[in-house]
Amino acid sequence: MIYSEDDYKRMLGDLYARHPSVQNTGFSAGAYKPGLEGMLRFDEALGHPSRGFRSIHVAGTNGKGSVSSMLAAGLAATGLRVGLYTSPHLTDFRERIKLVGPDGWSMIPKEAVFCFLAEREFDGLSFFEITTGLAFLWFAEEQVDIAVIEVGLGGRLDSTNILTPELAVVTSIGLDHCALLGDTRAAIAGEKAGIFKPGVPALCGQYDEETAPVFEARAAALPCPLFFAEDFDVEPFATDLAGPCQEANLRTALAAFDLLGISVSGQCREAIVHTAARTGLRGRWERLQADPEVICDIGHNPPALEINFRRLRESGRPLVIVFGIMADKDLDGIRPMMPPEAKYFAVAPRGERALPAQALAARLQGLDCTPCDSVEDGVRQALDAAKSIPGSILYIGGSNFVVAEAIGLFDPE
Repeated sequence: MIYSEDDYKRMLGDLYARHPSVQNTGFSAGAYKPGLEGMLRFDEALGHPSRGFRSIHVAGTNGKGSVSSMLAAGLAATGLRVGLYTSPHLTDFRERIKLVGPDGWSMIPKEAVFCFLAEREFDGLSFFEITTGLAFLWFAEEQVDIAVIEVGLGGRLDSTNILTPELAVVTSIGLDHCALLGDTRAAIAGEKAGIFKPGVPALCGQYDEETAPVFEARAAALPCPLFFAEDFDVEPFATDLAGPCQEANLRTALAAFDLLGISVSGQCREAIVHTAARTGLRGRWERLQADPEVICDIGHNPPALEINFRRLRESGRPLVIVFGIMADKDLDGIRPMMPPEAKYFAVAPRGERALPAQALAARLQGLDCTPCDSVEDGVRQALDAAKSIPGSILYIGGSNFVVAEAIGLFDPE
């Protein structure tokens, strides 16, 4: 087939329709297929592209996208051609699959996505298996020097885990996706530790008494060398990722560079300082507007939102919050963290997973909360409110999907 924009959009639409994504439909039958058998067969059918490039594998409850982007930015600054695979995307499917070079980043071309989808059948494969195969094949064809690969969910049974990387990284452990990964941090750590490979150095971003024994047992059983970020004498610095957890993420990335034998100085350091700009990473405590100040963040589980809400409270400024959440998230666990003094606008992003705005507002009883017809309506009402309250901060979050829709409202045409 000859590429056309209309056919490209139709094929993407067919991909979402025939192979539902977790991003849109949740962990329903067909959208989430734990296990490596299907991915291994798909990789074989593609000619084993997973073996065609060096890689770094990054898992974690929170921070894995930021750490992956920091690693990609720094590696590219050393002159390497770097692949970067992350999920989910915010506004463009191709955000998942990027090339990062010394001077910036680019997404996989639409033509490459089109050809991949047009030339193959994907019966029995999940959306994430298909996108992972696309990423691995494109990285192999582009002859990247190394790729930074973010785990989709968990680690042990994730489609990306067919890789044998040069370094395995686990950023953080928190309670999220408990129905699939376990209802304790130790159980979840066991799933994340599933990306460890024999002889491959493993790095954990945090040490604590509940999860460290799990990582240590897994490393001893393989065996593989195990390190914790706090073992490294690193000095964090400011970057263009301004979120509350970014210092911890940076410490993890700096420890990873140490393990890789890469000095973080000169151009490498400068690239990490400008990680978001160098890799196109968005939605991490991102400032969308200055007056009134508008911040968005994709944090969507209790560990991430607790930190974000604490930072908002500690600002001491009046708070206006646009908030939406997926129906399968732990709203009961999140509700006590929400600043009681804030003015809330409850929204439901597009998609069947979202908790309806009226239902969300009802469950936020006791807070000053207005249900809104859409994310756009919520942002509009929140902006009007923020403009009338001197010195206020408008925070948009609760879900990747809320942030994705909001970003589109602030970006110039």
